[in-house]
Amino acid sequence: MSAGDAFRKDRRNAPDDFFAAEAASLRWLRDAGAPVVGVASVGDDHIELTRLASAAPSASAAEHFGAALADMHAAGAPAFGSPPEGFTGQQYIGNQPLSSTTHSSWGVFYAEERILPFLDVAVSRRNVSGADAEVVRAVCADLSAGDFDDDEPPARIHGDLWTGNVMWTPDGVVMIDPAAHGAHRETDLAMLALFGCPHLESVFAGYAGRWPLRGGWRRRIPLHQLHPLAVHAASHGPSYGRELGRAARQVRAPEA
Repeated sequence: MSAGDAFRKDRRNAPDDFFAAEAASLRWLRDAGAPVVGVASVGDDHIELTRLASAAPSASAAEHFGAALADMHAAGAPAFGSPPEGFTGQQYIGNQPLSSTTHSSWGVFYAEERILPFLDVAVSRRNVSGADAEVVRAVCADLSAGDFDDDEPPARIHGDLWTGNVMWTPDGVVMIDPAAHGAHRETDLAMLALFGCPHLESVFAGYAGRWPLRGGWRRRIPLHQLHPLAVHAASHGPSYGRELGRAARQVRAPEA
């Protein structure tokens, strides 16, 4: 990584564990050999990170990033929902609390800990219509019934891998701002696709070259986008509520 002076993020009266959770996530991903920003120091109201130089995105860097992402996922986690090793505090995605309750079933975990809590907030704020909420809850029922479970082990995922958390540096891609936990590896890839990522197909190619995905993974992208869309519907308004409903309908009727 290219480094200069440390970059400091401050937040007066930050919620409990806010910056500690970020530091724990970064260290856990780094333990897996992932290209993440370095932590210089952390306190209740701040975190200091290695300052990164920027570079233009390239297909080559994207392909290397995909391979590194596969290696990070392969490092695994004890269960779906597991927090970073040794961390017992509150986790967050953005500014919103994130559950660390663990499950042996990915479908139950994804429905109960990653979709429904944020859907409930979005509905209470009138950011999701009744019809859209109904179809999302129907998908969650299918998830809890095991309809989407497979034999994939819990992966060590970044957890908030939108394009703004992918930094292009002279030494390659570096990830920032994780909400790391044990989950399905396709979730990170689906979030990259949700908000757009430069050279996305090269990322996918690099990933597949290291750890091929199960057949039909592109059809499952809307399923894995339900969590970030529910998060954004809760915090960013009705436009994301409509996107959430649209994605849920794709899951329920993928050929429609």
